[in-house]
Amino acid sequence: MVSRLDRGPVGNWWWTIDRWYLAAFLSLMLLGIVLSFAASPAVAMRIGLDPYHFVIRQIVFMVPALIAMIGVSFLDERQIRRLAIVMLAGSLVLMVVALYFGVEVKGARRWVTLMGVSVQPSEFMKPAFVIVCAWLFAEGARQPDVPGNLLAMILLGLALTLLVAQPDLGQTMLLVATWGVMFFMAGLPWVWIFALGASAIGGLGAAYSVFPHVAKRIDHFMTGEGDTFQVDTAREALMRGGWFGQGPGEGVIKRVLPDSHTDFVFAVAGEEFGLILCFVILMLFAFVVLKGLRDSLREHDDFSRYAISGLVIQFGLQSIINMGVNLQLLPAKGMTLPFISYGGSSLIAEAIAMGMVLALTRRRPSKRTHIAFPSRTAGRVPAE
Repeated sequence: MVSRLDRGPVGNWWWTIDRWYLAAFLSLMLLGIVLSFAASPAVAMRIGLDPYHFVIRQIVFMVPALIAMIGVSFLDERQIRRLAIVMLAGSLVLMVVALYFGVEVKGARRWVTLMGVSVQPSEFMKPAFVIVCAWLFAEGARQPDVPGNLLAMILLGLALTLLVAQPDLGQTMLLVATWGVMFFMAGLPWVWIFALGASAIGGLGAAYSVFPHVAKRIDHFMTGEGDTFQVDTAREALMRGGWFGQGPGEGVIKRVLPDSHTDFVFAVAGEEFGLILCFVILMLFAFVVLKGLRDSLREHDDFSRYAISGLVIQFGLQSIINMGVNLQLLPAKGMTLPFISYGGSSLIAEAIAMGMVLALTRRRPSKRTHIAFPSRTAGRVPAE
């Protein structure tokens, strides 16, 4: 146990970190390993791999993810911004590279191979995008002569262009929704909010018209006809599990569910461990989001408030999309369940994002807090 008298970096970190967040993130990571044992062996054997191929890789990816989360949580606000700028620039460049030289999977070019490891740059772009936009919104409010809001709009357009080009409509919607919430929090005029909302609806209509796979998924969701095998199987798994599940390793639906270790790991959790565990997972995500929103309201400066809110909203929306698809409440969309689904890029990127939340919510003497929204000029600490 670290003594309160320890004034070293580790001791200071331990006594200033929000340990409720830390416990929630570690719990989700542990559940990810447990559910990897439950969901991935059937997939691995079906494609001719060692039964524990994905389990081993998930544990291997967990090590750098933990290191990244803890390491980032040591940073201060200025260092967080610098890290985000580097991450954003690097991920945008790699997203362009992926369009021309990336690995094509199911008609999409989202991955690049670096030193023999497949990386999805858009996963790392998401948290960096939130931080940089939070900084731009805050600077626009602090210094009217700085075109922060305009630059944030340009950045959004650039990111969306690259995502649509892959194409990755799910990440596109996630990014737009997160940015829209931050835009609203920045206190911009309602006319802009309605205009952007109308643009989002128009964009969804355009996606329905331009991308056949999007139209097919929406039509299947609305009519229940066509190829709905995965979502129907996922629902069957949840219903078969009941409240207490079939028991660890006793699930049978997972053997025919193609993406049971990634997009439909929530269904495997329901079949083997029951709806009780599903509610526990839901509560962990809800806790992170609600606590993050509460903590953001107590922040003294705009940057921290926008950044914390944006990161936890993005985290929560991604989990809602994944669980909603599993429950047939949303059209089918391949999106991982943060910290739980298999995937190295997703796991490490989410760890960095939540490391940023840990860093921004650490208790520091300079971070005076209050319940009400602060004025945008009082007690301002100059930002980069």
